[in-house]
Amino acid sequence: MVQNKRGITAEDFYRIRYASDPQLSPDGTAVAYVQSMVDVDRAYRTHLFVQSLAEKSVIALTEGAVRDSSPRWSPDGTQICFISKRSGKSQIWLIDVKGGEPTQVTRCKTGAANPVWSPDGKRIAFSSMMTPEDSFADLETDEKKEAPKKAIVVNRMKYKSDDLGFVYDTSKQIAVVDVETGEITPVTHSDYHHTVGTWSPDGHWLAITANQVENTDLQHSVDVYLVPVNGGEWIKLTRSMGTFFFPTWSADGKKLAYIGSESPTHLIATQKNVWVSDLETGTQTCLTADWDVQVGDSTIGDVRSPGHPNPGGVWTEDGSGMYFIASERGNSSLYHATLDGTITKVIGGERNIYGFTLHEQSRTAVIAVSDPITPGDLIEVNLETGEEVRLTDVNHELLAELDLPEPIELEYEGQDGWKLHGWLLKPVGFQEGEKYPMVLQIHGGPHSMYGNTFFHEFLLLAAKGYAVLYTNPRGSFGYGEKFMQACCGDYGGNDYLDLMSAVKYACDQFDFIDTNRMGVAGGSYGGFMTNWIVGQTNLFKAAVTDRSICNWLSFYGVSDIGYYFTAEEIQGNPFTNPEKLWQHSPIRHVANIETPLLIMHGEQDHRCPIEQAEQLYIALQHQGKAPVSFMRFPGASHELSRSGDPEQRVLRLQYTAEWFDAYLHTTEKVVME
Repeated sequence: MVQNKRGITAEDFYRIRYASDPQLSPDGTAVAYVQSMVDVDRAYRTHLFVQSLAEKSVIALTEGAVRDSSPRWSPDGTQICFISKRSGKSQIWLIDVKGGEPTQVTRCKTGAANPVWSPDGKRIAFSSMMTPEDSFADLETDEKKEAPKKAIVVNRMKYKSDDLGFVYDTSKQIAVVDVETGEITPVTHSDYHHTVGTWSPDGHWLAITANQVENTDLQHSVDVYLVPVNGGEWIKLTRSMGTFFFPTWSADGKKLAYIGSESPTHLIATQKNVWVSDLETGTQTCLTADWDVQVGDSTIGDVRSPGHPNPGGVWTEDGSGMYFIASERGNSSLYHATLDGTITKVIGGERNIYGFTLHEQSRTAVIAVSDPITPGDLIEVNLETGEEVRLTDVNHELLAELDLPEPIELEYEGQDGWKLHGWLLKPVGFQEGEKYPMVLQIHGGPHSMYGNTFFHEFLLLAAKGYAVLYTNPRGSFGYGEKFMQACCGDYGGNDYLDLMSAVKYACDQFDFIDTNRMGVAGGSYGGFMTNWIVGQTNLFKAAVTDRSICNWLSFYGVSDIGYYFTAEEIQGNPFTNPEKLWQHSPIRHVANIETPLLIMHGEQDHRCPIEQAEQLYIALQHQGKAPVSFMRFPGASHELSRSGDPEQRVLRLQYTAEWFDAYLHTTEKVVME
């Protein structure tokens, strides 16, 4: 161990900060960004900062008990609009870049999100979740909430969402607010969801995305539209054969780029690409069609909240190409693609770039970066020389106290010869000649990616004396589309064997691993796989399953995505081939489970509803076999471990470590209260 340093604790979560959503000023001399933290009341806070690139001086634009986000520079660089709940609902606010008191721009009853300035700086486009009865003219008030309805008529299959809760008949609509007068002009009016994109350079059009097919419950395509801001006929650019997002205009207004996939057979298991529409000829081109890499950041971590702003494809000034993030072999990097399909890595490294902004005239980029020992900071990059200058060090005090092990990269073969990839953390305080227990961690998705990013849970287990093995089995992003799709219809098949191959490889390569003291843990798909593993083998002496799936038959009807997720991922449904869903259900093997199992689940999880945990717990208790404990988290959604209540997140980490301590360090049974 490094002298005078210690391993990380679960409670250190309250001290971790990260910087995100960097936005360079129009003249490229300063960057605005968000800094996130947990305050002394153990509540989330997000504040806005502006930092000069030349002097490196920093101005805190906002502070206090607020959650401010989405800072966006006015075109003249004198003001920043942002989203804040300081008045109650999320609304658009405006503040001078030199600081001062912010002013409120919108006062919508249904709130406001996703602000985008018009080129002339006079208007801001935004979105809001609304019912057919709501109006942008309805004002936010301090009145008490309306009494709950006695009965609700459900007319659609997509009536709930893990991130939004029960949405019933609400949909996302777009409007434009006049910054000077506050007057709001609706842009969309239908029952479909619409997402704000960008303004055309002349300010006459908005590029947006929406699903406007006849039956949005059964056809999930998301198309790109050009919408005249002052009214008129819409122009549809895509063909309702895939999902597309983040449209961006070239500087001359002649082309539009967007990120997405066009696949008649896959909605979920498909890689995203960069597309361009020539608005003069009407042609659509996929710039990355021959590049077998996932566009976007697919890296999983447990400190930063999911859903960071994606700038999409950022055009070069001359319109000859664009910059974007892509994920490959555990890293997410910044790339450049020309219109003829030439792709170049611009900023790489063994790290996770989760955001970027650039100013081409000054050849400057600012990237938001995490790595295995850095939760999230900003780095200025000279695009000509590649020289990097660190702009923020938001965790310097905490990190100075900690001994954080760096991962060992692993490359090995699966049982069928497939090339596989992963990492191993040694325990903090590692001593040659000693034997250590090991925990296998399995990511969710399954179409996501472990990589070179900060993972509090892994570092906590390492601090507790465990080796931590984490890998990307087939189904993961980062290794090509064939690899990513290989788990579809085969959950618990070769993906399971990939994980067992990883364990065997690690045990063969590292003699410090105690093969008699191994544990396994995972969440979501990783929870499914944990449940599957303990039903197949007694190799592991303890297991933790988090927000998991045990029964695909019931998951089909209770999850917010169940009916179409199972169709693609398991390739079955209850009314034509229920036996297929049952074949891949871990609860089918519950009689085989002898591994002590900790089950953790959020009570408001709409993605993998808590009935999945309840079934597994009752089945195990009824048999009276394996030791089992069930931890329920009131009010928690599927995002508990990433954006849930801070105290619940710390409790979850503590329960995980305590369970493994009980069964991998001693022979005594743990009793949790």
